[in-house]
Amino acid sequence: MRRYEISDQAWHRISDLLPGKSTDVGRTARDNRQFINAVLWIARSGAPWRDLPERFGPWNSVYQRFRRWARKGVWQQVFEALQEPDLDWLLLDSTTVRAHQHAAGQKKQRQRQSLGRSRGGFSTKVHACCDALGNPRRFVLSVGQQSDHQQADALLAEDNPGAVVADKGYDSKCFAQGIAARGAEVVIPSRAKAKEPRLIDENLYKDRNKIERFFNRIKHYRRIATRYDKTAASYLAFVHVAAAMTLLL
Repeated sequence: MRRYEISDQAWHRISDLLPGKSTDVGRTARDNRQFINAVLWIARSGAPWRDLPERFGPWNSVYQRFRRWARKGVWQQVFEALQEPDLDWLLLDSTTVRAHQHAAGQKKQRQRQSLGRSRGGFSTKVHACCDALGNPRRFVLSVGQQSDHQQADALLAEDNPGAVVADKGYDSKCFAQGIAARGAEVVIPSRAKAKEPRLIDENLYKDRNKIERFFNRIKHYRRIATRYDKTAASYLAFVHVAAAMTLLL
């Protein structure tokens, strides 16, 4: 097995989740494994699509297929199908990713594509939710300068965990009330200027390191650590690819 390629064990777990089957004669069903290996090579190496090795076929064909799957939500569906979440508690956090100059498109389109300017420069923020085991649950993209708590409700979606664990960036009265309304414990420390600091479970709060370790794992994929994609759909697709691979380990 060459570097970056999917293992036999992992392939057997996802092969039936992909569009088409390996025995079909339809064009979109051909060589799914080779296509997945091509996407992993791009994701891990961070190379431009034009530098895709010839063994994977024409680079533009692979790229167009990746984009089709991204638009149809295939990568997200595979990621979600692999989940077996432990909802005893949920962990929320975000990471700001520097965007390469090649990611810049028209200025009017940048906010729509989750591109903005934070202290770190031209960037995108990846908001993530992980379960009690530190496994990824869902993602939301935003411009780099957006506050964390603005995406908190979207990260929780319809889940009803026993507790929600997050840092001070999620300290919002409305969000805390929403968590309590779900019957969940609020494990979010108050901001320094709070008149009545919130008492939290300190031992449970230490579990937040699991989501930080998750971010470290997916940033081994250079297409995640730096954003090269002009569209939010393509970048989010790579995030789902990397997250799915962490669930296959």
